[in-house]
Amino acid sequence: MALADNIKKLREDKGLLQKEVAAAIGLKPAHYNKIEKALVEPSIETLDKLAAFYGITIDNIVHLDAALPTSVQMEDKSNAEQLRLIAQLNEKDKSTVMNIIDTMLTKQKFQEFFQQNVAQ
Repeated sequence: MALADNIKKLREDKGLLQKEVAAAIGLKPAHYNKIEKALVEPSIETLDKLAAFYGITIDNIVHLDAALPTSVQMEDKSNAEQLRLIAQLNEKDKSTVMNIIDTMLTKQKFQEFFQQNVAQ
């Protein structure tokens, strides 16, 4: 289903008129009509307002009837499996994960130092 069709289906499923949705998200009715007809692509801001209006996520609008992928649950994985999954990330995400781990380890070492040397 195309994005415009998904947006239209959401509105129709709620029994709303185009002008009602347009007013609720701050668009002119003619512009909203063009979005539903796929004459204009909605901006991220418009998608965000639609998602908030319907109480869903932008991803739910884009993949309205599709089965969304499930998230990976790291706590059920062995350490080796966790490392294998991290290795599959792109370089930017891998760097972010390593920075988070580094920050957490630094915090833990600082707390241990504080407990041993200052808090006595």
